Amino acid sequence: MRRLKKLAKFLLAVYILSIIMLYFLQEKLIFLPSQLPQDYAYSFALPHTEFNLETPDGAMLNGLHFKNTDSKGVILYFHGNAGDLSRWGEIALFFVEKQYDVVIMDYRSYGKSTGKLSPQALFDDAQLFYDYTLGHYQESNITLYGRSLGTGIATELASRNLPKQLVLETPFYSLVDVAKEMFPILPVSLFLKYKFPSFEYMQQVACPVGIFHGTSDSIVPFDSGKKLFEAIPNEQKTFYTVEGGGHNNLISFPQYHEGIKKVLP
Repeated sequence: MRRLKKLAKFLLAVYILSIIMLYFLQEKLIFLPSQLPQDYAYSFALPHTEFNLETPDGAMLNGLHFKNTDSKGVILYFHGNAGDLSRWGEIALFFVEKQYDVVIMDYRSYGKSTGKLSPQALFDDAQLFYDYTLGHYQESNITLYGRSLGTGIATELASRNLPKQLVLETPFYSLVDVAKEMFPILPVSLFLKYKFPSFEYMQQVACPVGIFHGTSDSIVPFDSGKKLFEAIPNEQKTFYTVEGGGHNNLISFPQYHEGIKKVLP
C-alpha cells in the first residue's frame, strides 16, 4: 500500500509538472519562427515589393507584395507556424503564376518582423495587412488564404470583414482541438493562451468558404478540419478532400489542383 501511495504521488507530481511546463513553453511549441537579418535581400523568380508596416505598439511587420501586370485579384496569405518569408514567398509563387497578386506577411518574431506575440496582436496585425491590401484593391477582389496556423488568423479576420472568399488549407476546429489530440490526458483548454476557436469565428463569416484537407494529415487531424466545415452556418461552403494528403504536401495531389481551379479560376 505504501508503495502504491508513493507511486501515486510521483505520478501526480509528473502530471502537475507537465502542465506547468506546457503552460510556460506553449509559445515555443506553437510558434517555430526563423529569423532573418534586417538587411536580408529576398530573391524570387517573379517581381515583388518588400514593405514594412508599423503597429500601434511599435512592432515592425515585414511583408511581400507580388504583382501581376494583369491580375485576377489578390490573395492575402497567412502562413503556417514555421519558417519565414524567404520560404513562404516561394510557396506564394504558386498563386502568382495563376495570375493572382499575393500579399503575405511574417508574424511577429518571424523573419524580419519584430514585436511580442499574443493572440490579440496576431489578429490586430492581420487587420493591419488587410487594411494595406484594401488600399490597393477593392474588397470584392480580396481572397483570404490561411494555411495551418494561419487558418485561425485568416478565419478570425474574415469574421470582421467582407472579402471575396476564405480559403483554408489544413485548418483546425480550434487549436484546443489539436492540443487535445497531442496531449489527451492534460487539461489543455484551461491553460492554452492561443485557443484560436475557428468554429466560433466561422459563425460571423459571411463570404464563401473553401477548405482543403488531407486524409493522412498527422499534424492537424482530418476530422478536425471536417468538424470545422460542419460548423459553418454559411451554405456557400465546399470541402475538398485530398485522399492520402499529409499536412505539407497537398500541392503534390491532383485533387488539390482541381479544387484550386474552382476557387481561383
